[in-house]
Amino acid sequence: MSAPSKTTGQKDSAVGNLKETVGKTVGAHNMAQRGREQHAAGEAEINAAKTQGYAEGTADRMTGKKDSVVGAVTGDSSQQYAGNVRQEKGERQQEWNK
Repeated sequence: MSAPSKTTGQKDSAVGNLKETVGKTVGAHNMAQRGREQHAAGEAEINAAKTQGYAEGTADRMTGKKDSVVGAVTGDSSQQYAGNVRQEKGERQQEWNK
């Protein structure tokens, strides 16, 4: 099984909505039901991708903070800088996946 994807989830959600609408319009109850199911699966995949992205952002933020502090304490400015960059990356990733 592949990792959850916001893009795939959005596609499935939209296609599911379309199928449901068409199914309801033409009286094809099976198509409408499959559309509802595809839409729900797409929304679930979007939420799973956001959760995974937020968790990855948390890990980057924490590791970056640790590296920044260790770099500052040891006087290693390149480690401190790399830590700050990773921490900021994690913060952006968390914000994007709220």
